[in-house]
Amino acid sequence: MSEPEKKSEDIPDESAGKEERLPNGGNAAKSKEDLDLASIYVSDAQYNRNICFDPSPQAVKLYLLYNHCVPQVFLYVFIMVDLSLAIFEEPAVFLLPVWATMLAELLCLLVFTLRLVHYAKVIPREKFWKDPKNIAIMAIVMLTLVDMIIYGGLKAANCYSVRWSRVLRPLLLVNVTEGRQLRRAFRSIRNALPQIFYVFLLFMFSVLIFSLMALKLLGKRGLKTINGAPYFTNYLDIVFDLYVLVTTANSPDIMMPAYNASLFFAFFFIIYILINTYIFMSVFLAVVFNNYKKYLKEEVRQLVRAKRQKMVRAFAVLQEQKEEGGEQVVSQASWSQVVKLVQPDISDAHRELLWSVSDDKSQGFIGKVAFVQLADMLNIEVITLKARPHPLNTLCPAFYLSAPSRLLCRMVQHRAFVIVYDLIILANAVFIGLDEENPMIANSEWVFLALYLLEILLKLYVFEPRAFFSRHSFWNWFDTIIVVAALIATIINSAMKSSGGYTSRQILDIVFILRVLRLIRVVDSIKRFRAIINTLIRIGPAILTFGQLIIVVYYIFAMVGMELFKGKVQSYSLDSTDPAKAYCGNPLLKGTDFAKLDYCKNNFNNVVSSFVLLFELTVVNQWHVLGSGFATVTHVSARIFFVLFHIVVVIVIINIFVAFVLEAFFVEYSVDKSYLQTSLEKKIEELELSVAQENFDDNLVNAMETIDNDLGQSGGQPTNNKPSLMFKIASKRYRTVDALLQRMFEADLDPEDFAESDDAEAQTNGNFPNPAFSNTSNASNA
Repeated sequence: MSEPEKKSEDIPDESAGKEERLPNGGNAAKSKEDLDLASIYVSDAQYNRNICFDPSPQAVKLYLLYNHCVPQVFLYVFIMVDLSLAIFEEPAVFLLPVWATMLAELLCLLVFTLRLVHYAKVIPREKFWKDPKNIAIMAIVMLTLVDMIIYGGLKAANCYSVRWSRVLRPLLLVNVTEGRQLRRAFRSIRNALPQIFYVFLLFMFSVLIFSLMALKLLGKRGLKTINGAPYFTNYLDIVFDLYVLVTTANSPDIMMPAYNASLFFAFFFIIYILINTYIFMSVFLAVVFNNYKKYLKEEVRQLVRAKRQKMVRAFAVLQEQKEEGGEQVVSQASWSQVVKLVQPDISDAHRELLWSVSDDKSQGFIGKVAFVQLADMLNIEVITLKARPHPLNTLCPAFYLSAPSRLLCRMVQHRAFVIVYDLIILANAVFIGLDEENPMIANSEWVFLALYLLEILLKLYVFEPRAFFSRHSFWNWFDTIIVVAALIATIINSAMKSSGGYTSRQILDIVFILRVLRLIRVVDSIKRFRAIINTLIRIGPAILTFGQLIIVVYYIFAMVGMELFKGKVQSYSLDSTDPAKAYCGNPLLKGTDFAKLDYCKNNFNNVVSSFVLLFELTVVNQWHVLGSGFATVTHVSARIFFVLFHIVVVIVIINIFVAFVLEAFFVEYSVDKSYLQTSLEKKIEELELSVAQENFDDNLVNAMETIDNDLGQSGGQPTNNKPSLMFKIASKRYRTVDALLQRMFEADLDPEDFAESDDAEAQTNGNFPNPAFSNTSNASNA
């Protein structure tokens, strides 16, 4: 019996008669409305959406449209347009008329309003008005309209006006329904704030005490800074300088006048740094990590329960009675139709595989326990691989299957082949660092290019071309594009050089960059490097959530900074001869470190330069010079803006980000496979459709593959003894961030969190309450 035939016998045919499986014939076939409703529950469980929608047929149709990717993409496009308007508004990168930016913003507000109205049509009215997200969006829209009217009127009257509503724009990212991950990040911050606040008070008490001691120890000694200013004579300046010292940005500069006066004073600063930098900053991280993990685990517990409740409700919609007085089950036909609706792009083979795992006894129906696992199974990445013969095996089998050909294939597939080319890449790295003007060094590049081309040709000879260049074969595409591009650029550069004409510096730069990029391949060959990068790739989507969080905070601070400091500092081109360039266009900056260090381009004169400046403040180095520069051209109280940014971003957000990365990395680096992944792999092996793991090691290629790929043929072996389809679990891969979070806290969840509870409210009104988080948030924020 051939493998495809064996597969079709082992995996039940969904077209099998339901009457044979269900003795009483079951209930009548499910209506389209039932299937749509069940698919919504399953989809919501898969992606952890927690919307209390109206289960009526009309609302279900609207809800399906609401969750469609097109309106969601449309919404995010207009959010991005709304945020990018700052580029064209005063102070602008590219200034547009006020009426143009206002018309664009009105269009964005209209889209947000229509989306909100659509949302109001799919959930019960009382739920809509109790949802803080909806109230927030309506408030943002109304306040923006009021601000536009006031700003337009003042602008028409040539009066000074401020667009204060711009700080509200990024809050739309947080409050749209799809922004649940971002809301979770903000809740993590809010939950950690009380404990951070107490530690911060103690920290500031320490800074104030040390500042007072510094004033009494050093203030009356007549010491001077390197600029000749009085040293430690003003208490508020001392507090600011010592706060900066905690970040090490002004170390050892701030200590040197005292240290030069006496060795004794150095011990004062050493003790201060030990207490405040190494103890208090570590306590901040510990407090954030502890509270973040505590509250996030509670959220995940509630999300798991809500997911199980949704799956129970989907089961209730699809259930049929196996026999009179018997248990309720879901037939294969209903299950298959729902899976098609939930994940239309899933292959038939993949769907049959999932069914065979759920229906492990080949009964043609499954109970509640097996059905509830469907959402988690859909979140497991399964790669479907198609076996195809090599074209040379079809055109000239005698040659391709000959002994020399087989030997060549085995050599290319051997680990030694990879090692040899890794050594070639390292040798190429050495030559890249040598003098390009040396003829031998310059000509060696042709040798390396020839070796790289030979490698690609040999792999194409061994591996089926469509498999080699499959959609997700990242490194094969990377190698080929880099090598071919480097070859073309090198040929062009050599031709221009040999003709005696102008040698393009841009082309030469491209050649150098392409050569260096080839070195990245070495990372994929070293197992430890590969494990670390794979882990970072897997937690990448969750890390992007914090990227959105940073953008929201940056945008708010950028809008405030632009209103406070626009035009206070001017930048000049490199070839400018304007004398004002020496003090950034502001006489108040003459002789300051800000002007001496040529920080003129670090300003709040438009949104782009504002973001660059905020990033520099996040890095911390020299942030006190930047803050002092703007305090010099405005008022000393301007330092509050920069200290507040440091507290919010560096102390709070960055520590929460570090806490998440630590937890996710530890889990990903050490955790075993989940039970469902093991069940899927066992079923694949049982059906003899598994791909040998040694042939598909856990490298970056697999880390970037998703659903379908070509297995191809290698080693000059015929494909007659292979099944047409094979499967591989893309282990530790997650379709959603929530799936990763569930994996992170799986060991800490109670068994009842995974139970299929029959929620009373769910059974009566066809819906479920949102998860309630004690002391964390309102239900609707989930």
